[in-house]
Amino acid sequence: MNILKIRGMPAALTAFAGLIIIFIVFGMIDPVVFRTANIQNLLRGMAIYLLIGIGQSFVLITGNIDLSIGSVVGMSAMVSATLMSRGVPVIPAMLITLACCLLVGVLNGLLVGRAKLPPFIATLGTMFMARGVAIMVNGNRNTGLISGETGISSESATTFRNFFYFGSTFGLFNTFWIAMVIFAVFFFILSKTRSGRHIYAIGSNVDAAKLSGVNVGATITKAYMVSAFCAFVVGLVRVAMTGMGFMEAGNMYEMFAVAAAVIGGISPMGGTGILLGTLAGASVWQTLENGLNMIGAQVGIQRLLIGAIVPLAVLIGVTFRRDSSIKLISKWFVPSNKN
Repeated sequence: MNILKIRGMPAALTAFAGLIIIFIVFGMIDPVVFRTANIQNLLRGMAIYLLIGIGQSFVLITGNIDLSIGSVVGMSAMVSATLMSRGVPVIPAMLITLACCLLVGVLNGLLVGRAKLPPFIATLGTMFMARGVAIMVNGNRNTGLISGETGISSESATTFRNFFYFGSTFGLFNTFWIAMVIFAVFFFILSKTRSGRHIYAIGSNVDAAKLSGVNVGATITKAYMVSAFCAFVVGLVRVAMTGMGFMEAGNMYEMFAVAAAVIGGISPMGGTGILLGTLAGASVWQTLENGLNMIGAQVGIQRLLIGAIVPLAVLIGVTFRRDSSIKLISKWFVPSNKN
């Protein structure tokens, strides 16, 4: 089988080629980029972008978008940290937080897939709702440390933080391995299961998918639940990293999620792309950010260069798709006939 004929593979390979070039260029400017410690930290940072990119990719492939993913990260961080700082054991705190995050995913799915609201509008609303929960859950303030007089034991907190952020296995941080396990699971689901085929079918042609017997509403809801689950995990990583919850955790992550997906060839118009491309896109994004920091580029220049990549990647993708601009506007801003 010709690997280039796999749907989305050329874009993914192009992103990987760009990643190698960017990494080598920054390494030639500053050899510290090639050091083991920097690569370890780079992979750990990439894992966060990969996780939210996976969730956004599932939604984008259906032809929709999830603007709430960053706020769900913040909600996950605040709910879990608030519970643990008040003595709720780690596992129950995680399960309660997971239920809250999945509830947002289900709500997004119902609004977009059942109520036929434009995804931009629906997820804009849930974005503010989830951020509101993040702000209110601890009385409009950041949490204290998750371990302490009223929190979980220091041993439990250390185990939690090591598992999600500071610990390492085979020389790489656990955050990276967690992201890779989740990547492998969802890569299999998207490429080898009926649900994955249905997701692509909806993004390619929703009317044809209906005629083929695809439950459009349920499938879109599943995609949004994947997005919410990935945001839940990233929220836990953020708590493990800081040892507490911040109300603004996950701010702008919806931008990072879209960037990781579209840089790797996930089409915002739906029906195109593979998660291997999301892996490449997340790596490109983190390598650029890491390299620009290493060479001392000003923050404004970093935002300018990195921010320009996203519309450029989308522009390249839509250039090769007929009537793509009209499709993009209609799918994101105009109510569809999805059931």
